[in-house]
Amino acid sequence: MIELAFSILASDFAHLADEVAAAERGGGTMVHVDVMDGHFVPNITFGPAMVKALRRVTKLPLDCHLMIENPDQFIAEFADAGADFVGVHAEACRHLHRTLQLIEQHGMRPAVVINPATPVEMLIEVLPMVHHVLVMSVNPGFGGQQFLPLALDKIEHLAELRTEMGLNYRIEVDGGIAHDTVARVVEAGADMLVAGSAVFSPGRTEENARELLRSAREAGAALDKAGEAADGSAGPARTSSED
Repeated sequence: MIELAFSILASDFAHLADEVAAAERGGGTMVHVDVMDGHFVPNITFGPAMVKALRRVTKLPLDCHLMIENPDQFIAEFADAGADFVGVHAEACRHLHRTLQLIEQHGMRPAVVINPATPVEMLIEVLPMVHHVLVMSVNPGFGGQQFLPLALDKIEHLAELRTEMGLNYRIEVDGGIAHDTVARVVEAGADMLVAGSAVFSPGRTEENARELLRSAREAGAALDKAGEAADGSAGPARTSSED
């Protein structure tokens, strides 16, 4: 199933509970929390306190994307705050395998993230450990950036590896996801879509979320139909992963 993880980085912080509720009514299935430290990326955003506040106002899964140095030092705090998924950057982890183990040991689902310049091959050894792989389709640090098409090849490669390795990790994509890009990432194999600027807008958040998710699921349905038609020869065009 294709899911929408709405990024609160683009929301109105003064009315955060209302913003989250509107995005959820529009079909959003998880809250994406962009955690930045001003060192790993050139911006500062949220920490565990924001996660704890969100936990009080929604039952949706909290998908925390840690764009920080030394993430191991903060895993326990995010667990205590109520995070469900924690994604760490391969580029930020000296001992990535250990960090992913630590996330799981604290009762959360681990994810690994790669920047636009990082090859998928760096993740081969940890793919069996993760709930999902997050492919950055912009350089991390700021919202509202233009989608980088090179992410499509990475998504396709990850989908192929998932089949070849017999795994069921999901593929998330973050950066520039909007009506003009959502079909392409779904066709490439992504099934968790992070969107902020395309969702949050005064008076239109619920409608925006609903329309974006509809476009994504229509693209997915068309791809599944094409795969069924070719099933006798090449098999389905897209592999869907469920929890």
